[in-house]
Amino acid sequence: MRGLKKTFLLLTFVLACAGLLLPASPASAAKKLKWAHVYETSETFHKWALWAAEEIGKRTNGAYEISVYPASSLGKEADIVQGLSLGTVDIVYAGTAFIANTYGPIGLGEAPFVFRDFDHWKKFAASDLFQDFAKGYLEASKGNYIPAVTYYGARCVTSNKPINSPADMKGLKIRVPNAPLYLLFTEAVGANAAPIAFAEVYLALQQGVVDAQENPLPTIKAKKFYEVQKYINLTQHIVNNLVTIIGAPLWKKLSDGEKKIFVEVMQEAAMKNSEEVRQQEDDLKPWFEEKGIAINQVDRKPFMAAVEPHLNGPKATWSKEDFARLQAIK
Repeated sequence: MRGLKKTFLLLTFVLACAGLLLPASPASAAKKLKWAHVYETSETFHKWALWAAEEIGKRTNGAYEISVYPASSLGKEADIVQGLSLGTVDIVYAGTAFIANTYGPIGLGEAPFVFRDFDHWKKFAASDLFQDFAKGYLEASKGNYIPAVTYYGARCVTSNKPINSPADMKGLKIRVPNAPLYLLFTEAVGANAAPIAFAEVYLALQQGVVDAQENPLPTIKAKKFYEVQKYINLTQHIVNNLVTIIGAPLWKKLSDGEKKIFVEVMQEAAMKNSEEVRQQEDDLKPWFEEKGIAINQVDRKPFMAAVEPHLNGPKATWSKEDFARLQAIK
């Protein structure tokens, strides 16, 4: 009996040692994912993407390891959104004006002057209307899922001359993102739009290829556009929505429990990010003035009047019903 016990213990020891030498089971290895975006590492969008990536790793007990690739390091916005369907990236940030190329109605959230204030935007982000847009995009993109939307900020025009009315923008060469929706504003005020890649805007301003550009205040700081422009004109003509998108190949593979974790974390990150961006908009005005940049408080009413006839015109990618639903959000 004693001999059998010794044999058993020896066998157990040998098997244990052998187990130490075996490679880890692929099922237990963390799945490596790529989260790509076009924003700088100094911006809140990158900070909260890093937080969400780490938090998802924690809440899934290390099942997922997400690496975040900022500053167009994996390509321009068009490239990374296309990469979702190809499986070359798993998660991206994208503006709703851009993905309106795939599903038109979602672009309504970035039409000029459709939000009364930040509170109106927050209620839209939590509304059934936004959920309907997200579902529409899911179907049109064949499975790309939007778990969250982030307040990117209100776009303001930077220039080397003060802009106080639409007349001041007539003939102005202004850089806009390469998305048709942005042309609605520039055409309404008579400006000449130049779609230039985000990473190339600073040089274009510096070399005089364009006279102006438009972005929210935190982006103007992060991309250092204030170094090559004299005025920030507070037109606040478009409120940007930055959606987090999980690519169809990844979304289809996630279990229901994993989907719940991804969505909860990304929504939490989006709302914290949104509040931070909104606070930055207030804090940055004196910061820019200290840098010698003129902050021009603009009467927005003439700009709104110029745009209004176009909001439900032939270039609108949304229905009048959706437009009315957005305006009815209180």
